[in-house]
Amino acid sequence: MSMNEHAFTEAERAAVYRAIGERRDMRHFSGGEVAPELLARLLEAAHQAPSVGLMQPWRFIRITQRELRQRIQALVEEERLRTAQALGERSDDFMKLKVEGINDCAELLVAALMDEREAHIFGRRTLPEMDLASLSCAIQNLWLAARAEGLGMGWVSLFEPQALAELLGMPAGAKPLAILCLGPVQAFYPAPMLVLEGWTTARPLHDMLFENHWGES
Repeated sequence: MSMNEHAFTEAERAAVYRAIGERRDMRHFSGGEVAPELLARLLEAAHQAPSVGLMQPWRFIRITQRELRQRIQALVEEERLRTAQALGERSDDFMKLKVEGINDCAELLVAALMDEREAHIFGRRTLPEMDLASLSCAIQNLWLAARAEGLGMGWVSLFEPQALAELLGMPAGAKPLAILCLGPVQAFYPAPMLVLEGWTTARPLHDMLFENHWGES
């Protein structure tokens, strides 16, 4: 078989696919630290993500104050209780799940969309949510790089955006999208935690893949 001249070596390709396959949304952390140069490397990987119109809408806030970390955790707990109520008959099962590792992780980051995004029209005139897609790409870059470095990362979305924005002094129009727990872990889950906990099952690719028209396989 001929090799594409632009392809990575076999070992390099295997490493990329391994990072993708073994990335997990982590909730269990073992404290420790992330060396400053390693954190800088991970954030640079996030910053290399593609973005619509090269608008680079991501903003990262590193949380270093313990008291602020606790206040963020309290916001998450408030939303966890509201989510449990909204789930009705599954509320008890939901409350048994560990949904964040804010007080245990080595580093806590908040990823947000910048303010004044309406000024960026290129690629967003009909799809304004492409700014969110761009930030999501940056988070995924960070996630995969962290896995390759042996660090766990968890994306926490259980919070009221406006309350978190006010807590962190964000300007009007900026919007937090993710609370990111980052740091050493004892072990990576062998499968997504929600699968291991019996909350749901992952569906195969062929259920999501159509040809030519919606629903045609």
